[in-house]
Amino acid sequence: MTTLIPPPELDQPPAVDRRRRRIIGMVVWALAFAVGTYFIGVPTSDPLIAFGWLWLATIAWRSDLPWKQHLLFLRDWLPIALLLVVYNVSRGYADDLFAPHITAMIDADKAMFGGHVPTVWLQQHLYHPGQVQWWEVAVSLVYVSHFLTVPTVAVILWLRSREQWARYMRRWFTLSVAGLITYFLYPAAPPWWAALHGYLGDPVARISTAGWNAIGLHGAGNTLNALQVEASNPVAAMPSLHTAYAMMAVAFFLPVVGKRWWPLLLAYPLAMTFTLVYSGEHYVIDVLVGWIYVAVTFLLVGLAERLWSKPAVKTEGEVG
Repeated sequence: MTTLIPPPELDQPPAVDRRRRRIIGMVVWALAFAVGTYFIGVPTSDPLIAFGWLWLATIAWRSDLPWKQHLLFLRDWLPIALLLVVYNVSRGYADDLFAPHITAMIDADKAMFGGHVPTVWLQQHLYHPGQVQWWEVAVSLVYVSHFLTVPTVAVILWLRSREQWARYMRRWFTLSVAGLITYFLYPAAPPWWAALHGYLGDPVARISTAGWNAIGLHGAGNTLNALQVEASNPVAAMPSLHTAYAMMAVAFFLPVVGKRWWPLLLAYPLAMTFTLVYSGEHYVIDVLVGWIYVAVTFLLVGLAERLWSKPAVKTEGEVG
């Protein structure tokens, strides 16, 4: 008599198990982040909190790895987070040295747009006080992406290629330092500040966070409003690091993607430009100068990288 014994169950393929763990981990992380955003706000005011969320995302994505691997994130990111804390604190004192420049940006925008200031023109045609239009929801989403896009791209690069992450971080840090130095040497008032003090002749509302209330994210809007009032430099408009960071994040990938994708990628800094100009945060000239800073940063950092990677040339006496 032969007894048929069922074959033992095969172990689940590691790739399938890893995929399932990633899906579960990222769903849990996304729910926790959504709840935190709803009740507390977008983590924008403190780089340590922002990087804490990103660290948790890397743990959720690679939950199959031992804890020693996860601690490598702290090794690489904690110094950067501390530098950004210093940057945020020092940026708040950048308007203490010199009186803010106000009319130069107004004159520049008028010269480029036939005597009109684009911010004033856009708000006269699109903004309705007391009403939140659908495009203002999009404006608020694009505006807050400034605080999330650059570090998120950096974390993805860190997970995939530490070499590319280092290249990206060198450009991010250099651009930030260049902007901070400019804020100290050339404090510049944004449109909402100029209008508040009577320099534009027309009212300009600061509406970059107006769209949050329309979709129920009151906490997110309150956090950003508090950050704008308490933790920022109100006359740090030149250059616009919002659009500079957006352009940097896109320009970093332009050489490695097909040109057919360029319009899609470049739509992001253009959307950020509209957001900042329409919402009263920046003039067009601030944006253009920010893009120039990006170009110069890529040029100088790229040149330095090529010099560092160039092998030393041996002299005739050293050749064996």
